[in-house]
Amino acid sequence: MSGIIEKTKIFATGLLTNHLDPKHLYHNLKHTERVVKSTKELLEAHNLSEEENEILLLTAWLHDTGYTKGTQDHEETSCSIATEFLKKETYDTQKIQKVIACIRATKRFHEPQNIQEKIIRDADSSHFGQKSYWETSDYLREELSLLGIADYSSKEWCNANLEMFKKEHQFYTDYAKENWQAGKDKNLKKLIKEKKAEKEIAKKEALKAKYKSESPDRGIQTLFRVTLKNHLTLSDIADTKANILLSVNAIIISVALSSLIPKLDNPSNAYLIYPTVIFIIFSVVSMIMAVIATRPNITSGKFSKQDVENKKVNLLFFGNFHKMSLAEYEWAIQELVKDKEYIYGSLTKDLYFLGLVLNRKYNILRWTYTIFMIGIIVSVLAFGLAFHFNEAMVR
Repeated sequence: MSGIIEKTKIFATGLLTNHLDPKHLYHNLKHTERVVKSTKELLEAHNLSEEENEILLLTAWLHDTGYTKGTQDHEETSCSIATEFLKKETYDTQKIQKVIACIRATKRFHEPQNIQEKIIRDADSSHFGQKSYWETSDYLREELSLLGIADYSSKEWCNANLEMFKKEHQFYTDYAKENWQAGKDKNLKKLIKEKKAEKEIAKKEALKAKYKSESPDRGIQTLFRVTLKNHLTLSDIADTKANILLSVNAIIISVALSSLIPKLDNPSNAYLIYPTVIFIIFSVVSMIMAVIATRPNITSGKFSKQDVENKKVNLLFFGNFHKMSLAEYEWAIQELVKDKEYIYGSLTKDLYFLGLVLNRKYNILRWTYTIFMIGIIVSVLAFGLAFHFNEAMVR
């Protein structure tokens, strides 16, 4: 390696290592080294002079140094940096101009005019035919995003790469066509396959969105499901409270009938009659109200075809269909599931009437517990007063 190439390598490496924005994930030292390697590979296949080889290797090392000063017109900036450096190294002026011409040949859409420009363009785009294309492509996409130049979606990036492969890029040298074109074609096939996969995904997403828009919204379903579950839980709690009252009062009445009432036959226990009667009356009333709270109401159990057509019957409540035939109910359900509004309407009615039942249960239970509490208090006071007056009379 000639001295100027070694010095240029050290200069470009230091510049790209220490002065390049780290957001340059693609146009960095690694990319430059790849271009140098590809340039050497192409030079080995071409019988060029030592001077031409030197100029192309200098170009490969210096062609992207302009990125250290920004992305705008970086080729021209690279030319300025290369000129300043090579002049400082007392490099021949005519050779510097050839290096500058080759750097400018790396501009996008430039049509190469000679073998030197063809070689540097092929070296600069050699990644199109390599297995590392997918990695470098991802780096370039992320770099454009980080630098605020462009933000591509996966689909947009795939389309942009296809456009580059099919219409913009081509290999110019015979060596690149023979050795790199096959890799490029393979990468192109993979891109086309990826685009087809993107289309399939987009189609599935569209169908999913269409299905979602046409089917009952999941959030609404969750609302009805959770609310119905809460209503049923509250109904179970009310029934449990009523059963507790029934059990307690049944035990009280059993004890009263078996232990207390038989003793009232004795004249000496006559003072217990009123407290006992009060005690039993309150217990019986509590039991009756607890039964009323839990007693089910059964409706007619019939509906007409007109009721279904006019959406006046709630087919989700058994009380509206328990006397209908299976065929009639199946027909009605089929009509129900055809209409989303009818489904929501039926669920809404179910919630509303279940709410009315809960309101009735809890109101009755509130009065039942109040009566039971008052009964216990009054009974205890009555027994206390009865014992007190009885003791006073005995004295």
